[in-house]
Amino acid sequence: MPEGDVVWRTARRLHEALAGQVLTSSDFRVPKFATADLTGRTVTETVARGKHLLTRVEGGVTVHTHLRMDGAWRVRPAAERYTQSRHIRLILANSTWRAIGYQLGIVEIVATRSERTVVGHLGPDLLGPDWDSAEAVRRLAEAPARPIGEALLDQRNLAGVGNVYKCEVLFLRGASPWRPTGEVSDLPEVVGLAQRLLDANKERVGQVTTGVDRPGQQTWVYGRGGRPCRRCGTQIRVADQGRDATERVTYWCPRCQT
Repeated sequence: MPEGDVVWRTARRLHEALAGQVLTSSDFRVPKFATADLTGRTVTETVARGKHLLTRVEGGVTVHTHLRMDGAWRVRPAAERYTQSRHIRLILANSTWRAIGYQLGIVEIVATRSERTVVGHLGPDLLGPDWDSAEAVRRLAEAPARPIGEALLDQRNLAGVGNVYKCEVLFLRGASPWRPTGEVSDLPEVVGLAQRLLDANKERVGQVTTGVDRPGQQTWVYGRGGRPCRRCGTQIRVADQGRDATERVTYWCPRCQT
């Protein structure tokens, strides 16, 4: 699942291509909104809220999309031909650019005044203008028995952390993903590090947490199951964590993370 920095960068690209421009076509390829037509309306902005994308259109309308596991937005010149695909869920175009959403997990239209119904449950956005680290810490601490690895992924606590940053932040802070959140004494530092890492990576393609932007050297533990820890040489372990294990594969060093 794309992390918050990827969604932030996607929102910026959509904003640059669509904001301030009149839509010359809109094509919703989901049953509920298949007849919706926003042609002739001006896009005012696209913003990210955690892992959600909100494209606001004049007339008090918001197009709400979410990439989920495999979704992606691609922006190409409007005059350029594109290949039709059964994976396309939404197309928004103006006279200059065409934005095509592939395999989007969520595509819906909501009233802008009602956006809270789709993103109001989210915790503080690590890359948002309203980022509030103290509130994120407070929410995490409300469930002291919950493993910290699961708590960090819960978007109701803080919005934007995915598996990559969960694994990397906990390694850098020396905390086992299975440690109860109430036993993590440095929660403010954990939250602060997560925010700094997302912010540092939001302008680049791919995540780098080691400070080395070379293939195979970008992360400390994520994606390195069975390989030696970069710090102590212990074999990196990998296991499923949480109720939806397919989205929560966890990597950690059993020696560095107690």
